[in-house]
Amino acid sequence: MTDQRSARTGRTLWSRSLPFRVVVTTLVAALTVLTATGWFLMDQSSRGILAGKRQASLAEASVVLDGMQRDLRSLNPRTASINERLTQLARDAAYRGSVGNQYYVVVAGPVSDIGSAGIDYASVPDSLRRAVQGVDGIYSTSTEIRFADARPAVPGLAIGSALSAPDGTRYPVYFLFTQQPEAETLAVVQRATVVAGLIVLVGVVATGWMIALQVLRPIRAARLAAESIAAGHLDDRMAVRGTDDLAGLARSMNHLATELDRKITEMEELSRVQQQFVSDVSHELRTPLTTVRMAADVLYGQRDGFDPLATRSTELLSTELDRFEELLTDLLEISRFDAGAAELSLDEVDLAQIAAEELAAQELLAQQYGIPLQLDAAEPCLAEVDPRRIRRILRNLIANAIEHGEGRPVSVHVRGGESAVAVAVRDHGVGFSAAEAHKVFNRFWRADPARRRTVGGSGLGLAIALGDATLHHGWLNAWGRPGQGAQFRLTLPRKAGDDVISSPWPVMPDDAEVSA
Repeated sequence: MTDQRSARTGRTLWSRSLPFRVVVTTLVAALTVLTATGWFLMDQSSRGILAGKRQASLAEASVVLDGMQRDLRSLNPRTASINERLTQLARDAAYRGSVGNQYYVVVAGPVSDIGSAGIDYASVPDSLRRAVQGVDGIYSTSTEIRFADARPAVPGLAIGSALSAPDGTRYPVYFLFTQQPEAETLAVVQRATVVAGLIVLVGVVATGWMIALQVLRPIRAARLAAESIAAGHLDDRMAVRGTDDLAGLARSMNHLATELDRKITEMEELSRVQQQFVSDVSHELRTPLTTVRMAADVLYGQRDGFDPLATRSTELLSTELDRFEELLTDLLEISRFDAGAAELSLDEVDLAQIAAEELAAQELLAQQYGIPLQLDAAEPCLAEVDPRRIRRILRNLIANAIEHGEGRPVSVHVRGGESAVAVAVRDHGVGFSAAEAHKVFNRFWRADPARRRTVGGSGLGLAIALGDATLHHGWLNAWGRPGQGAQFRLTLPRKAGDDVISSPWPVMPDDAEVSA
C-alpha cells in the first residue's frame, strides 16, 4: 500500500508541478551523463594504471630472468648441484623482490617448488604453468596472491618464463607482482569521481530548479491572472518587467484582459438591450392582445350563427390567440430569468400528489392520443419548492411525452432520498440521439423541424423548465435514444437552498437497451 501511495504521489507531482518535472528530467539526464563519464574515466584510469604496472613488471621480470639465466649457464655440474643453484637463485630473486614488496618468486625445481617465504604456491594459475611449460617466452596473467600465513589475499599479476640448464632441462620461474597499491589508487580515483559527480549532480539539479522557478514565476502569475479574470475581476493585470519574452507574455495577457473586458461590456449591453426589447414588446403587446381576445371571445360565442367557413375561421382565431398568449407569457418568464428577477414562492408540498394531479389534468389529452398514463409513487415525497413552477415543469414534460409517445404508455416515477427527491417522465416514442440530449433545452429547438406540433406550445417550455429547476438548485436531465423513447428526470433538494449531490432515480431507464 505504501509503494502504491508513493507511486500515485509521484504521478500527481509529475502531472501538476513543472519544477518537479524539470528537476526530475535534469536529474535523469545528469545521472546518465555522469554515469557514462565516470565509467569512461574509471575504465581509462584502470587501463592506464594496470597497463603501466604490467609494463614495469615485465621489464623487472626480464632483468631478473636474464641474471638468473646467466648464473645458471655458468653452473658446473661436477662442483654444484642444479637444485642448490636454483635454490640460491630463488632466494636472491626473492630478496630483490622483497625490497619495497614489489614481487614474490616461485621456481619449479627438480624436486619441488622453491620461492619466497610465506607465499602460497597455488597463487600461480594453472593456465600460466601450462603456457610456460609449453613454448619458450614470457607470459603474464592476472591472479590473486594468497599467503600461507594469516595475511589477506591481494590482487596481483603473475609473470612466468623458463630457465634453461646447461643440459637443456627447462625450469619454470614465476613472478607474482602485487597490485595492491594500484588497487588503492583506483579506489581513491573512484571515490574522487563519485564525490565530484555528486557535487556536479547537486549543482546541476539546483541550477535546473532555479531556472524552472525563474521561468515558472511569470507563467504562474499569468495563470493566476487568467483565473482572476475568469472569476470576473477584469481589472486585474500582470506586472510587466523588462523586455524579454516573459515580459511579452505579461503584455499579451494584459491586452487580452483589456479586450475581453471591452467585449464582455459590449455583450452585456447588447444582452441588456435585447432583454429590455423582449420585455417591452411583450408588455406592449398585452393591451392589443387583450382587445383582440375580447373581440375573438365575442365571435367565438356567436359562432353557431355563422356559416361553416366563418365558424371554422372563428375557431382557428381563438386557438391561435391561445398560442399567442402562451408565447407572450413564456417570453415574459424568459425575460425574468434573463434579468435575474425570477423568485420562488416556497411551500412544503408532496411531489407525488402534484404528479398525480398533473397526470389527471392531462388525461383528456392522453385519451385523444390513445396513450395510457401511469404513476409510480411508492410513498409521499415532501420538499420545499414553488408549487406553481413545479406544476409547470411537470405539465410541460407530460405534454411533450404524450405528443411524442407514438401511442405507447407514458409513466411518471416519483422517488425520495435522504436529501433529494426526483420525478421522472418516461415515454416510449420517437426519442432522440445522445448528442441531442443537451440541445432539447435550447430555446425554440426541435429534433425534427418537419414534425408538426399538435399539442401547441411556444418552443420555450423546456428552456423555462430548466430555468425553474435551476432556480430550485436542482437538476433537469434528459435521456433519449431513437426508437427507445426518452426520459426527463427532475431532481430537487428536499430543503430549499441546498444543493443536489445525487438523485434517487437514474437518468437512464432500467428498460433501455444498451448499445453494443
